[in-house]
Amino acid sequence: MTGAESVSAELTVEHEHGLHLRPAAEFVRLAARFTSRVEVVNLTRGGGRRADARSLLQVTALGVNAGHVVRLTATGDDAPAALDALTALIRSGFVTEA
Repeated sequence: MTGAESVSAELTVEHEHGLHLRPAAEFVRLAARFTSRVEVVNLTRGGGRRADARSLLQVTALGVNAGHVVRLTATGDDAPAALDALTALIRSGFVTEA
């Protein structure tokens, strides 16, 4: 039996409000749809603090503003799908379908 798959991506948050309030809530809601553990790190602020992507409090505490670079790391059976979905949400500027 092999270990859980782990994938990561670094990207810039372009949303004018960064990863705060409504965008963060959408991000957390989407992360909760997957079984994989997803961690978020704000590379721009540094410090190495990690947030569980399913925790609104932890995600907003990272202080991700517009233009900041974040690293998403997903580990688990559906890690590639989780990473793809969350990356697409950030790149879309948090535009979701109605």
